[in-house]
Amino acid sequence: MFKTYSMELAGRTLTIETGKMAGLTNGSVLVKYGDTSVLVNATASKEPKEGVDFFPLSVEYNERLYAVGKIPGGFTRREGKPTDKAILTSRAIDRPLRPLFPKDFRNDVVIDCLVLSVEQDNSPEVCAMIGASAALSISDIPFGGPTAAVAVGYVDNQIIINPTEAQRENSRLVLTVAGTMDKIAMIEAGADEIPDDTMLEAIKTAHTEIKRVCEFINSIKAEIGKPKFEYKSFAVDEEIYNVVAGEFASRMETDVQTPDKIERDDKIAKLTEDVNAWYAEKFGEEKAEEDKVAIGEALYKLEKKTVRRLILEEGKRVDGRGIYDIRPLSCEVGLIPRVHGSALFNRGRTQVLSVVTLGMKSEEQLLDGLDNEEAKRYMHQYNFPGYSVGEAKASRGPGRREIGHGALAEKALVPVLPSVEEFPYSIRVVSEILSSNGSTSQGSICASTLALMDAGVPIKKPVAGISTGLITDENDPSRHVVITDIQGIEDFFGDMDFKVGGTRDGITAIQVDIKVDGLSYEIIAEAFERTHKARLHILDDIMAPVIAEPRPEISKYAPKITIMKINPEKIKDVIGSGGKTINKIIEQTGVKIDIEEDGSVFIYGDDLEKVREAQAIIEEITREIEVGGIYTGTVSRIATFGAFIDLGGGKEGLLHISKISKERVNKVEDVFKVGDEVTVKVSEIDDQGRINLNRKDLFTESAENTDAGEENKE
Repeated sequence: MFKTYSMELAGRTLTIETGKMAGLTNGSVLVKYGDTSVLVNATASKEPKEGVDFFPLSVEYNERLYAVGKIPGGFTRREGKPTDKAILTSRAIDRPLRPLFPKDFRNDVVIDCLVLSVEQDNSPEVCAMIGASAALSISDIPFGGPTAAVAVGYVDNQIIINPTEAQRENSRLVLTVAGTMDKIAMIEAGADEIPDDTMLEAIKTAHTEIKRVCEFINSIKAEIGKPKFEYKSFAVDEEIYNVVAGEFASRMETDVQTPDKIERDDKIAKLTEDVNAWYAEKFGEEKAEEDKVAIGEALYKLEKKTVRRLILEEGKRVDGRGIYDIRPLSCEVGLIPRVHGSALFNRGRTQVLSVVTLGMKSEEQLLDGLDNEEAKRYMHQYNFPGYSVGEAKASRGPGRREIGHGALAEKALVPVLPSVEEFPYSIRVVSEILSSNGSTSQGSICASTLALMDAGVPIKKPVAGISTGLITDENDPSRHVVITDIQGIEDFFGDMDFKVGGTRDGITAIQVDIKVDGLSYEIIAEAFERTHKARLHILDDIMAPVIAEPRPEISKYAPKITIMKINPEKIKDVIGSGGKTINKIIEQTGVKIDIEEDGSVFIYGDDLEKVREAQAIIEEITREIEVGGIYTGTVSRIATFGAFIDLGGGKEGLLHISKISKERVNKVEDVFKVGDEVTVKVSEIDDQGRINLNRKDLFTESAENTDAGEENKE
């Protein structure tokens, strides 16, 4: 049965329709916000997925270029693999939903968000996040929502909910917040050095609107929601857990507190081996084989409970640190020859190598998405090979996690980059994760800041990143511990990974992953306080002693670039017929040249003198000829009535025979021959653009100047 529901959100109408499309799904809604429309479908398998020990949730955010009236490029003229932005949106939709499914649920669930139309003032990403929650809420899939989401901007010191395109262009903040009625479930932000208290206020303001949308979804669910289906539980077998914990809890507590990760992993592996052997001896080989999976789950639960109890009750972390302590830090720059900039950043067992490459403006990344952004000149890419975690695994290209971490580091650094006018380069940074034990994305921010300064990129301020974790009491959620600088095991067994990048003066990026049903304002405020203090320590005590500011010059291996402005009407003169003129300049000087429609000319070359030579040629070609101006040109041809003078830039003027000299000239050939250099004055440019020249007046001016000089001597 077709139903439609509406509410007001940020001064516009949000509508949810259901019952008209996609009738074979578990839950389907069409979300409309202005002229933006997103169809969201939620489906679940009838049986659990075999052989998995996690909840198999898949979220797909599918962009279709017909939504903005475009035909895709490429040979096939159809959409290919998802854009980076689509992947990042899929991750943003996933994060607040995943913790709200039952922990023992193993059925496949797929959420498919299909963008049908886009009005740039109204975010399809926000519509998809709201739609995913609504589709799940009215479906028969077990789900503990609803959640909702809004975008937040900060314009003229005002917090704006769901900013329009014009407001986004002037906003110092690009923030997406998701939450439930009671708590914050997801934060994703890029910001221009926003203070902690302003960021917290923006999150609280967002939550006020999120609650209203959750109430709206709840009202729809109350009217048309289906009963949730029963499913096979994959909860840990409590009897087996009690047997294993009763025998091995003490050893687990000892082994898990081994400071070194490799040694700790070896001990846990040996413990697992011993538990299986003990179980087989006690209950028989057949029973042990039958319960092998359950034993593994029991050990996982025991390790998790042990790590969490030590932190929560005793303030002990597995590597011996206190809850405020950061792992040992170190860094160095300029360690790779011939690249344009490089840096190595170490945080405990986490090690990141970032490398900078500077290129032409035309080498910026072209974008083919649903918004109006067509290109970006700063590209940050993140690679996470198997060897970084000691696995013999071949690389198969970047996955969603790699794309997400690269985008987070990119967000953190964009606010401090110089403008294209200040630094006319495209910039690519690649972060290679050489060793991973947690917080590699934040290590990438630190390493990349160092590498950019090593490359001579005049960033405004250094940026550092750090993450905090959370352990909550399962029986009393109000009892919790926030820990600074989480390593892998604390991320794995903890309740959140709260990542913050920023300068000394404010936040530039946030990403929050949680495994509980949400975060209180108190926890968020504490996370901001912890990350701020840690960030200052990294910037001032670790990074600054190695390199405090950008190098004064770029690497000798980087291309030399100059930027100049010409009259856009002169672009055709620089290019020439069929590119003849510009190709001649390139052949003569060996440079590369980019010209933009506004008359910006970028000249690139390995030799600075050749760059300057090309610039001089272009200046000559585009030189404006003005009445009264004095120019030096060459005689291009001779007629009976005068000489034609090539003034450069495709401009030619007539020096009439009567204007050649104060003395009478009978034949032009008596004074000039083709190729002679001559200085002339422009006396007239007629309405057809013809240039008339004068030479004899220059003799009079010269004589007057000479007479004035003689008088001054007297």
